[in-house]
Amino acid sequence: MPTPAELRRRVLAAWTDSPARFREDANAEEDLVRGGYRDRLLVELAQNAADAASRAGVRGHLRLDLTDGVLRAANTGAALDDDGVQALATLRASAKRDTGDTVGRFGVGFAAVLAVTDEPAVLSTDRSVRFSAADTRTAIAAVPALGPELARRGGAVPVLRLPFEIDGRPAAGFATEVVLPLRPDAVAAVRTSLQSLEPEVLLALPALSRVDVVLDGRVRTSTREDDGTRVRLAGEDTVTTWQLVQRTGELPAALFTDRPVEERERRRYAVTWAVPVDDDGVPLPLAGRQVLHAPTPSDEPLSLPARLIAPFPLGPDRRHVAPGPVTDALVEVAADGYADLLATLPADPVLLQLVPAVGLAAADLDAAVCRAVLDRVTATSWLPAADPEEPPLRPDRAVALDDPTDDRVAALVGVLPGLLPAGWSRRTDARVLAALGVRRAGWADVVEAVRGVRRPGEWWARLYGALDGADRDELAALPVPLADGRTAQTPAGVLLADESLPAARLAPLGLRIADPAVAAGPARRVLERLGARPATAAAVLADPDVRAAVESSLDRADGGADVEPLAVAVLTLVVAAAPAPGELPWLAELALPDDDGGWTPAGELVRPGSPLADVLAPGALGALDVEFARGQDVDALRAVGVLDTFALLTAEDPDDLDVDRVEEWVDAVLDRLPADAPPPEWPVLTAVRDLELVRDWESALPLLAALPPAARADLDLGGTVVPGYLRWWLRTSPVLDGARPARLRAPGACDLQGLYEPVGDLPDAVLDLLGVPATVADVLADVDDAIDLLDRLGDPARTVSPAVLRTVYAQLADALDGVDVDPPAGVRTAPAQVSDAAVVLDAPWLQPLVSSAVVPAGGRPDAVADLLDVPLASEQVAARVTSRPARTVGWAEVPGAGLAAARLGLTALTGSVAVHPTLTVTGGVEVAWWPGADVDAVDGTPAALGRALAWRAGAWPLRQALAEAFAHPHRATELAAEDAVAPPPDPSQ
Repeated sequence: MPTPAELRRRVLAAWTDSPARFREDANAEEDLVRGGYRDRLLVELAQNAADAASRAGVRGHLRLDLTDGVLRAANTGAALDDDGVQALATLRASAKRDTGDTVGRFGVGFAAVLAVTDEPAVLSTDRSVRFSAADTRTAIAAVPALGPELARRGGAVPVLRLPFEIDGRPAAGFATEVVLPLRPDAVAAVRTSLQSLEPEVLLALPALSRVDVVLDGRVRTSTREDDGTRVRLAGEDTVTTWQLVQRTGELPAALFTDRPVEERERRRYAVTWAVPVDDDGVPLPLAGRQVLHAPTPSDEPLSLPARLIAPFPLGPDRRHVAPGPVTDALVEVAADGYADLLATLPADPVLLQLVPAVGLAAADLDAAVCRAVLDRVTATSWLPAADPEEPPLRPDRAVALDDPTDDRVAALVGVLPGLLPAGWSRRTDARVLAALGVRRAGWADVVEAVRGVRRPGEWWARLYGALDGADRDELAALPVPLADGRTAQTPAGVLLADESLPAARLAPLGLRIADPAVAAGPARRVLERLGARPATAAAVLADPDVRAAVESSLDRADGGADVEPLAVAVLTLVVAAAPAPGELPWLAELALPDDDGGWTPAGELVRPGSPLADVLAPGALGALDVEFARGQDVDALRAVGVLDTFALLTAEDPDDLDVDRVEEWVDAVLDRLPADAPPPEWPVLTAVRDLELVRDWESALPLLAALPPAARADLDLGGTVVPGYLRWWLRTSPVLDGARPARLRAPGACDLQGLYEPVGDLPDAVLDLLGVPATVADVLADVDDAIDLLDRLGDPARTVSPAVLRTVYAQLADALDGVDVDPPAGVRTAPAQVSDAAVVLDAPWLQPLVSSAVVPAGGRPDAVADLLDVPLASEQVAARVTSRPARTVGWAEVPGAGLAAARLGLTALTGSVAVHPTLTVTGGVEVAWWPGADVDAVDGTPAALGRALAWRAGAWPLRQALAEAFAHPHRATELAAEDAVAPPPDPSQ
């Protein structure tokens, strides 16, 4: 091989013979330094080190040391030989021409050193050489033919065309060392490049395992360790693992017809994709702008988040890929490798970030790579199935659930084939999934998929629970398995049983009750949100369909249908709901088997052996079938109306009460209201049925007394208390040994003694229920009872106490005011005396003149006279005073007048009184006193004085007290003291 001196001679001779050749070499080197390799110094040094290691078959080691303005790049591997020296001094003629595993291909990368130095040198164990801009310039200046061109170029020369000998050897342990004395203006840039050199520089250089950077005496080391398809890059503070997928081969020669000859002989390729991964092999984000490495970094941008290292042909600028068949073929190889990469990586949703972004290519090459990659990944089975039994999915056979969660996907495994896991179905990845052709499944698709599916209730519960929060309208047609084995086609209106509801036993009702297992846990809340209704036993019992089934049960039984299952189901539901008897009156229409072998409404049946069965007339009501009754809950039978005591009816208007004599009761109630009272506002009314069917009242009355308070209560109609239906019916019916309770008196009722017979020995509850009268007021509360009392007062066989007789006729007149009453045949004039000719004393001074028996008027003479149709005394007697007074004195002068005035509440008495020795009136009849217009006449006795003064003062009840004052004037002080004494407290208060 020629020596450096011989190489210089040959080059200078060529330039001398053809100055144009000198200009071409100078331009070419300048283009490389200023263009393709302007910022590639460290990468080219690393590439040369990797090539040297590859040629020697060893793991390469590169040391970069910047000291005192000199950059030294020492590497292990093959030493520089004569061919290498010739390659360095020859543009685009590499010594690595026949070496298939090297990175550099054309012998031009070394030109990158000229960006920072004018005096590069290469020291090696075999051959050392240097280059020098100054020495080259001197050599050229000695050639006259080159002078003009050198001057025109301002002294710039092609440095790497003329090699010079140099003595020196590389640092110990290294085969080659590049020595670059830096130009002053390049030191800072080189330092910055060394500081920022990352371990990733080793990724594209598999033959290089270590790079040491020495700055200011400090060593920073980057290493590469290969483990199969994994590469571990370690820096000073970081360790990164990369997953690699490589495709190798040889391209057909026909593809290289338009490529330079040097390239035609290098048809082998190794296309590598690399992504950083975590300890589990899951890809990590790739920071920074990605470019094609061909194999060292180019200016071709890539949008895929992976490192592509491939021998794409570069254009003259050494920065961009040259289009053509070779590039197209390598794009296809790269796409195949990318699909392999996705299939190799662990199944994690982050892989979706490795899918090309359609329409966002950074350049033509990037667009071509993305298109080819997308074609491959859409045709490759690499997406994981949510069902672990399914193999990896091709994207066009995969399904992504809208708004997915792990629970939703898990619930739908096996129902939606090709379903992706939740993490692979996120809305944030919708663009990627759409680019892949993955079908999205909305809730309508889910609903359609689960129609007809047969799964256990627990599966449905998990599905419903997973749908919590999903769009309600889209789930409107979601099927719901029912307790009776049917399936509801929508949750709306489905009943959700609680623990109190025996859903499995209610099938004969035909209700849409959800299988309890499907509504467990969160599923219940979801179904309620979709229109299902909580189904307590009470809620189901109130369902219109249940009521319709009950109300039509008798017609169905009469039509030959077997309604016993329905009856048992309703009774089962009633046991769970526990309504009170009569609370749901329509239950009484439930058809139940009777003791005649037929079907009868429950409300018309008596429970065999019940207390009610013993008190009703035989055959009055039907009896429940004994065998059927034995198997049913007694309380449930009561609730549906089967009678073991008296049945209750409720209504808001008496016209709606279908009970005995209800019209009479209403009339009696209205009679008790004031004459000017408006029509009453009825409260909720409770009445007792079947009273007219009782044959044993002695046993029936305790049953009635034990009924709920509402059945026994009186009514308050606008402030007037009237008897409720039950009490009125019993009081007016012969329920006590043929007697009506209203015609008897309560035990110990003194007021009515002599007028009414006492009631027999009855329990207090029965007495309270019957309302047996204890006072005159009790009797007068009812018009009919008042009329009966009027007749009793005229019965000579009866007696009345003086206290009652004094006011009873006046009370009767008030009670019967406005009532058309026939006058009695006789009137009571004394406790044991009845007269058929009597008068009502309306003026007390007339009593001595009346010859007929006198009826006590109780202060209401006119009303009593009208009631009894008897005359007033003043209508039968007319008289005047016929005697002459002995004297007329002022009332204040009468002895005892002071005490009399005090008892009247007056300071002093006024007016006068005429005192007659014997006071007579017309007919010579002697009287004790007689009122006058201004002056009253008296016979002078204290009694006459007391009566006259009491009448004139309007204080008739005080007549005896006034008479006492006039009878004992000398005891006025003593009597006044007695008046000041308060009566003792009532012990009953």
